[in-house]
Amino acid sequence: MHFVRKLLSLIALLSASIAAAHPHEPSDKRIAITFDDTPRHPGAFLSEETRTDMLIGELKEFGVEQAVFFVNPGKISEREGAMARIDAYVAAGHVLANHTANHPRLSQTDTAEYIADIDAAASWLEGREGTRPWFRFPYLDEGRADKEKRDAVREALAARGLLNASPTIDASDWWIDGAISRTVREGMPYRASALPDLFVRVHVEAAEFYHSLALETFERPITHNILLHETDLSALFIGDLIIALREKGWTIVTADEAFADPAYLSTPYVPSAQGTLVELA
Repeated sequence: MHFVRKLLSLIALLSASIAAAHPHEPSDKRIAITFDDTPRHPGAFLSEETRTDMLIGELKEFGVEQAVFFVNPGKISEREGAMARIDAYVAAGHVLANHTANHPRLSQTDTAEYIADIDAAASWLEGREGTRPWFRFPYLDEGRADKEKRDAVREALAARGLLNASPTIDASDWWIDGAISRTVREGMPYRASALPDLFVRVHVEAAEFYHSLALETFERPITHNILLHETDLSALFIGDLIIALREKGWTIVTADEAFADPAYLSTPYVPSAQGTLVELA
């Protein structure tokens, strides 16, 4: 019995040591779903109406209570039926936020013009159901090496009560979408069966990487949000992605819950301001 008690004590000490070395359980992995560039241009596979219907249906089927769509109101007149599609997202329980009116790059735009573009989007969003006081920089470009632009726009956001809702996880889904769109448009061969695996794998790997980086940087588990775009690939494979994230221990939370995390109040000062919040921090 004495040996058994000593063995149990040793196991308990070892377990405590392992827990101390790895304090963050899978339940700490929390993530919200976000979509940029709404209303987005046509893609390779779906009509815009079908894309919206699929996104709404897949998010509902896989238990995503609330995603956020970052809107470019200046693009609405260019996309037939765009207003109805945006209204459909809101009717389904999702929310809207500011992505500027016309999607300019801050590093390539006059500061006053850029702020006016933010205000134009804010004016369109004002009073609209589902609107949240969040802003996301197009191209995640916060002025790059131009510190005066960076600081001026950050001050403008603060004065307007807009949170810099930077993503914390990014896998450049826009690049994959652009590549397959060019491939289809130019009639080049491709392996359709590989697309779901590619889309899911790069995003899950990104989520795991940024989670680890955030733990090192913030010294705690933050509530993440993943950057996607309102693309055909998102509509086709969002369900597969949600399944894969959950298999890795991720809990899908609302955008409201994600952006309530104090991490999003941080304002990293870096030599070149472009990228996710975790990268900048």
